[in-house]
Amino acid sequence: MKSLDTPETATQPKAGYYPWVVVGLLWVVALLNYLDRQMLATMRPAMLRDIAELESATNFGRLMAIFLWIYGLMSPVAGLVADRLSRKWLIVGSLAVWSGVTLLMGNATTFGQLYVLRAVMGVSEALYIPAGLSLIADFHTSRTRSLAVGIHMTGLYMGQALGGFGATLASSYSWPTTFAAFGGVGIVYAGVLAFFLKEARQPAEPQQVLAPKKPQTVGESLRLLFTNRAFWVLLLVYAIPSLPGWATKNWLPTLLATNLNIDMAQAGPLATITIAASSLVGVLLGGTLSDRLVQSHVRGRIWVSATGLSLTIPALLLLGFGSSLVHMLAAAVCFGIGFGLFDANNMPILCQFVPVQRRATAYGIMNMTGVFAGAAVTNWLGSATDGGHLGRDFAALSAVVLVAMLAQITLLRPAQAELVEGTVSDAAPVE
Repeated sequence: MKSLDTPETATQPKAGYYPWVVVGLLWVVALLNYLDRQMLATMRPAMLRDIAELESATNFGRLMAIFLWIYGLMSPVAGLVADRLSRKWLIVGSLAVWSGVTLLMGNATTFGQLYVLRAVMGVSEALYIPAGLSLIADFHTSRTRSLAVGIHMTGLYMGQALGGFGATLASSYSWPTTFAAFGGVGIVYAGVLAFFLKEARQPAEPQQVLAPKKPQTVGESLRLLFTNRAFWVLLLVYAIPSLPGWATKNWLPTLLATNLNIDMAQAGPLATITIAASSLVGVLLGGTLSDRLVQSHVRGRIWVSATGLSLTIPALLLLGFGSSLVHMLAAAVCFGIGFGLFDANNMPILCQFVPVQRRATAYGIMNMTGVFAGAAVTNWLGSATDGGHLGRDFAALSAVVLVAMLAQITLLRPAQAELVEGTVSDAAPVE
C-alpha cells in the first residue's frame, strides 16, 4: 500500500488509454534522466579551458564514476521507498532535484564543485528508475508489459543520443549555457508531471488482488528476495552486460575519436546517436516479440533477451579492434540492437520471479549491481585510455557477456508469465 496516495488515484482509469499515457509521461522523464547525466561525457574538451583538472582522463573517469557509485548505493534505497510511498511524488521530486543540479553545474568553477554536484545528481537520479518501471509494470499486463517498458527505454536512448550533442552545443554557445538550459527544462516539466501523473493503486493483472493486505517490512522484503534463487541469477545477468553498457555510454565517443582520428564534437554525436537509434529499434522489436512469445511459451522473454546478448559479443570485438568508420558504425549498430533486445526485458523477466510488492526493491538492487559494474568499468577504461589500450579492453568485455548469456539460458526457468504471490515460483524458480 502506498502511504502517500493522493485523492486522484482513487478514480484513475485502470484500462484503455491511460496506461499508455503513463508511458508517454515517463518517456520524457527517462529522456531527461539520461540527457542530464550523459552530456558531460562529450563536454570535457569545452570545459578544459575553465577547469584544468579535467585534462587528466583519470580525473574525468573519477568524475563520471562518483555519479555511478552514489547512484548504485542509492538504488536499493530508492526501490524500498518506491514500494512503500507514492511513486508519483518520488518521480516528480527526483526530476526537480536532478534538474536543479544540472542547472547549477553551469555555474561550477572548480573540479571539486563538479564532483559534489555529480554525487548529488547520483542520489536524485537513482530515485527514478525503480519507481518509474514498477509504475509502468503495474499499469500493464503481461500482454503489453515488455512493449511498454521498451517504449519507455527509448526515452533513455533518446536522452543518451541528445547528450552526445553536449560538445556541439558547448562549442556553439558555452558549456555553462548548455547545462543551464537543460536544467531549466527539467524543472518546468516536473510541474507538468505533478499535474498529469497518477499512482496505480493496484497492478493491472487481475490475479494480483491476492496480494497480502499488510505491507511487508524492509527486513521481510529483503529476506524473501535473497532467499529466491532466481533473484541471484538475475543480479548476475543484469550486472555483467552493464559493463559494456556503461562502457559505450561513457567511453565510446573517446574510442571513436581515437581510432578514427576525428574531433570529439563529431565523435560524440556519432557514437551516441548510432547506439541510441539502434537500441531504440532493439527495444521496440524486443518488446513486441517478447510480449507475443510469452503468451505461448513461458521462457519467451528469456529467449529474446539472450538473443540480444549474443549480438553484443561480436559487436564488442569489432568496436575494440575496428579501424574504419564502416566497421565501427556496423559494430555500434549491432551492439545497440542487441542491448535493446536485452534492455526491454529486464523488468518483465523480473515480474516472472518477483511479486508486485517487491518489484521496485528488487529492481533497485539489480540497478545497484549494474551501476557498480559500470563504475568499475568507467574507472578501468579511464586508466586504459591513459595507457593507450582502450580498444583492447573494450574487446575483452565480450568474454564476460558470454558468461551472462549462458547463465541466463541455462538457469532461469520461470513457471508462469506473471508471478502470483505465494506460489512455489517465488521460492524455487531455478533448475
